[in-house]
Amino acid sequence: MFGSLSEKFQQMFSGLMQKKTLTEDNISDAVRQVRLALLDADVNYSVASNFVKCVKEKAIGDAVIKSVSPGQQFTKLIHEELVALMGVEESPVEFKGKPNVILLCGLQGSGKTTHCAKLAAYLQKKYPSKRTLLAACDLQRPAAVEQLKKLASQIDVPVFSIEGEKNPIRVAKEAMQKAKTEGFDTLIVDTAGRLAIDEELMEQLKEIKAVVQPHEILFVASAATGQDAVKTAVEFDKRVQISGTILTMLDGNARAGAAISIREVTNKPLKFEGIGEKIGDLQPFNPHSMADRILGMGDVINLVRKAQENIDEEESKALEKKILKAAFTYDDYLKQMAMVKRMGSFKSLLKMLPGMSGIGERDFDEKEFNKIEAMITSMTMQERTEKVELIPSRRRRIAAGSGTTIDDINKMVKGFKKLKQFCKEMPSLKNQMKKGNKDPFGGKIPWDF
Repeated sequence: MFGSLSEKFQQMFSGLMQKKTLTEDNISDAVRQVRLALLDADVNYSVASNFVKCVKEKAIGDAVIKSVSPGQQFTKLIHEELVALMGVEESPVEFKGKPNVILLCGLQGSGKTTHCAKLAAYLQKKYPSKRTLLAACDLQRPAAVEQLKKLASQIDVPVFSIEGEKNPIRVAKEAMQKAKTEGFDTLIVDTAGRLAIDEELMEQLKEIKAVVQPHEILFVASAATGQDAVKTAVEFDKRVQISGTILTMLDGNARAGAAISIREVTNKPLKFEGIGEKIGDLQPFNPHSMADRILGMGDVINLVRKAQENIDEEESKALEKKILKAAFTYDDYLKQMAMVKRMGSFKSLLKMLPGMSGIGERDFDEKEFNKIEAMITSMTMQERTEKVELIPSRRRRIAAGSGTTIDDINKMVKGFKKLKQFCKEMPSLKNQMKKGNKDPFGGKIPWDF
């Protein structure tokens, strides 16, 4: 995500790192590079111009901090301005009534139906005691109703639809009545994709809005469409007054333009971001997290959030003590792998760590972790807890039981010892991070299996 923009920012910061002081000349040069990078990423022209103007004024006006290099100072300034541009704080969905009605709208193919189900899954996880009903009001696209039902069945959320009905306004009205009568806490209304210039369909959307009186109208925009998503959001806001945006397809090689521009242009917050194809791949949009990712600083905010949602705190603390003492065993490592797996793929998690965002396919093969898991599960409990030495005969048995080779076993044992050594060095790595070294690993994965 944002590969080209992040790369250009990194090159610019590296150039500034070599400077002894920030001068008006090198600030002007850096600002010019920032402007070109933003425009290349399809950021709105006026947004990019205002952004660099603010950055230049603040950079020239800033007193130089002796303990911080010019590159670090300028990076901090860019980060602060990006956060301010994208809204500073998260804008959560609030429960303002019962039912709390959320209407999703947007262009065809932007992912509205999928994100109705994703939003329902998010609310179900965050508010387990609250009940959600989905209303299938996309009657333009063939199989849209069936798609919504199939997605909703995965999370056990009911869908209201009327067999053979062609009028989405009637479906919306009866869905609202059902939500009120049966005490649902939330009603999420899916609508057909439409162009803002299609008068008939826009009038239909207005009528649906009048019937359900939504507390939130969320415009679903694909990040892959860049600046077009921003322009369309403005048009929808003029017609139905959106309350915020869900930005989808942020897991692909999307340009950052929409993420940076849309809040400033519409003056409405980014509420959520879609980060993958799975039904759980929706998270609140956090401006600090997005600024971190754009500048290649990882995504610690959402990494911590994932950990809190998926990892048992007591078990994690017990493992942390062992890890800090480098006293953990193969069995502890197996448990740690199981906990981390619940958070997502190893590759996606590694990219969320500072200094690790440049990991590519060649740097990391997730299948290797599956092999390690197979090898450890083929050990006896004494072997897993390191009460016995893994002599050659034991290694041959483990290899046969896990469908691997002796070389694989030897590599795992060597890697495990390296990992323990790495844990012993953790305190010094933390000190490096505090001193401003954002990449103590030197751009490499901190273990090599």
